[in-house]
Amino acid sequence: MSRAVEERNRRMLRARDAMDRAYAQPLDVPTLARIAHVSEAHFTRTFRATFGETPHRYLQRRRVERAMFLLRETGRSVTDICFDVGFGSLGTFSRTFRDIVGCSPRAYRKGTAALNVPTCFTMAWMRPTA
Repeated sequence: MSRAVEERNRRMLRARDAMDRAYAQPLDVPTLARIAHVSEAHFTRTFRATFGETPHRYLQRRRVERAMFLLRETGRSVTDICFDVGFGSLGTFSRTFRDIVGCSPRAYRKGTAALNVPTCFTMAWMRPTA
């Protein structure tokens, strides 16, 4: 692997790590491009080439994964969870959740009781694939 490819991957990982840490914050492409020290267009193209999905879709998936955990493990309302994981509207949250998981947040909660297994197993079994 060339030095340029290593550096590009490091920059993309830096941005992805920022999304993993601050998934609930309002992150946009200009902010993430600044973290990676590249232009916005280059960031979007390179991120997709490196990770197989756009930065926006990656961030949505991370938020939905966290919401899935909160729906399984807490009794908090769907609305509270929606805003806690970084979505700005309940409608967008529900639509995105359904697109990624295949059912609504309420149906997901109803269908998955808290499992008495280690969290790492639960996360592997329940991880969305889209």
